[in-house]
Amino acid sequence: MKVILKEDIKNVGYKDDVVEVKDGYGRNFLIPQGKAKLASESALKMLAEDIRQRGFKMDKLKKDAEALSEKLEGSTITIATKAGSTGRIFGSITTLQIANALKEKGFEVDRRKIVSDDIKELGTYAANVNLFKDITANISIEVVGE
Repeated sequence: MKVILKEDIKNVGYKDDVVEVKDGYGRNFLIPQGKAKLASESALKMLAEDIRQRGFKMDKLKKDAEALSEKLEGSTITIATKAGSTGRIFGSITTLQIANALKEKGFEVDRRKIVSDDIKELGTYAANVNLFKDITANISIEVVGE
């Protein structure tokens, strides 16, 4: 059975992919859950038109992400937090704190796009900002005590 996926499904495919699935999986799970629709001739034509129109929007988003990536690449942000005498901080540095520090520097970045290691001590750390599908920027985070 051929279906058009309406959302990303692990081990099956990505949104708007036309995939071949077993009849029972498509009929009993994907279609009733609203995760896919049957790949009829008219649905495939509508999908092609949607992809064409979305292409223009995606090009603009990609150009914006590339411009932001060039500005962000290699930048350093400083986050001040309370720490003990051994250099271990109380709590940890979250992606929300990183996003707020970037916002103070003039970069509007969603916190869900920031990937960093668990930061629990004072020092310098690296983080990645996933701006688009294949566009990332590496930033440096300096954690200092208050």
